[in-house]
Amino acid sequence: MTRLSSRHTVRTRGFTLLEILLVVAAIAILAGIVIVAINPAQQLADTRDAQRRSDVDSLASAISQYVIKHGSFPSDLPSSDGTCSGKSDVSAYGICAEDASCSTGFSLDAELVTEGFIAGIPSDPSEDNADYSGYSAFKDGNRVTVCAPLAENDTISSKR
Repeated sequence: MTRLSSRHTVRTRGFTLLEILLVVAAIAILAGIVIVAINPAQQLADTRDAQRRSDVDSLASAISQYVIKHGSFPSDLPSSDGTCSGKSDVSAYGICAEDASCSTGFSLDAELVTEGFIAGIPSDPSEDNADYSGYSAFKDGNRVTVCAPLAENDTISSKR
């Protein structure tokens, strides 16, 4: 009887655990670098500020159109010294949200929305008070200034 003995080593192709760990570590390092480079918090702040700029321009334009049509400012628009500083909270300069009953601030619904100068009073992306739009406005002489006190990166205002 002959004894057949064959020793075959079957080699399968694949990745070793060490190779897989090295690739995962490299991907994690690259992802960390990309996240730091992109800075998502800054990108989100820039997006919110872009919305604020658009809203401020819309409000200032609507008030200007009202003045052109009526020859005077909206009746509730307060007077000020011409600066936006110090008006970051709900105050006499704060524009109330649409259909809100503010205890402070003023409403532009009747004059701007009802007459069609603006579709609705915009709301600041970060405003958490349902009665307040997050924007401020005041008249200084024959000019109107609309501000976004909650701006994150820069002062946002429009003077017309």
